[in-house]
Amino acid sequence: MLSAQEIANYQAKENSLKDRIILVTGAGDGIGKAAALAYAKAGAIIILAGRTVEKLEQIYDQIIADGGLEPLIYPVDFEGATEDDFNQLAHQCDQQFGRLDGLLLNAGILGQRTPLSSYRHDVWTKVLQVNVTAQHLLTKALMPILEASDNASVIFTTSGVGRVGRAFWGAYAVSKFAVEGMAQTWAAEVEGLNSVRINCINPGATSTQMRATAFPAENPESIASPEDIMSAYLYLMGSDSAGINGQSIDAQKK
Repeated sequence: MLSAQEIANYQAKENSLKDRIILVTGAGDGIGKAAALAYAKAGAIIILAGRTVEKLEQIYDQIIADGGLEPLIYPVDFEGATEDDFNQLAHQCDQQFGRLDGLLLNAGILGQRTPLSSYRHDVWTKVLQVNVTAQHLLTKALMPILEASDNASVIFTTSGVGRVGRAFWGAYAVSKFAVEGMAQTWAAEVEGLNSVRINCINPGATSTQMRATAFPAENPESIASPEDIMSAYLYLMGSDSAGINGQSIDAQKK
């Protein structure tokens, strides 16, 4: 496995993801949008999953304008989606492609920045549903077609506050601790399967709408843009990281 600095500086080869089928959640903006565009530029067929169809359509148009393969749009709301909804998504992917080569689980919500002792129950439930339960249900539904790939990569999105607890990060921090544990558990279960590997990426301080909500006084130009951190996402999704399983890596070098 490359060092943190090598991952941050990784340069994917041209067409490194040629004809790979990759589903990206939260693809409408921020890191999900940047990843969808980067993966498409590297030759992949992208399934754009997210809540807002208008945003997904804009990414669709941009991929086509950039000369990428025609993507698919699949609207899904992680807060309200049921297990049957995720099974239907997996069925449609299976019917169309017969396999899935990559899954980037990027969708997530922040919730409240407040002490746990005053955290609202309804917000807590919503954050855990979107950031943990829905991630499990979608991955579970897609696992059979991920296993049909020769080399499928699943990437969960983690955070520094999901490794070391910090005051006032509430359900978001708890959800990211859970994601780390879920990814490690699942990675142990697929170890030796060879066709599927499961890892986490911590994006670090990145200029997104969620970051702006968490740090309203921060100058967004003082931190990395989503496009700046795509090296890690390309590395873990491509064949250069084959065999790497159960790791949690940082997209930005320390």
